[in-house]
Amino acid sequence: MNKRFREAISIAESKGLLQGGRTVTLRGRMPAALVREARRKTGAKTDSRLLEAALANIAVADDFAEYMISRRGTVSPDLDLEF
Repeated sequence: MNKRFREAISIAESKGLLQGGRTVTLRGRMPAALVREARRKTGAKTDSRLLEAALANIAVADDFAEYMISRRGTVSPDLDLEF
């Protein structure tokens, strides 16, 4: 599996998100090209592993970009940044 998704799964594990029984079933119809590309990028061989990688990636995502966007315009244009 791709390093990025292995790391997401590892973080999800360390947060306890992968503990317990696998009791939830997810189903959905997806475009074949989307699934093919997701499998290629993740290296996931099974549907379950592909969904696990996708959900882990979402669950442990860093919200830094959203934070920075929310701060836009909060620094005074008069502030001297020394450049």
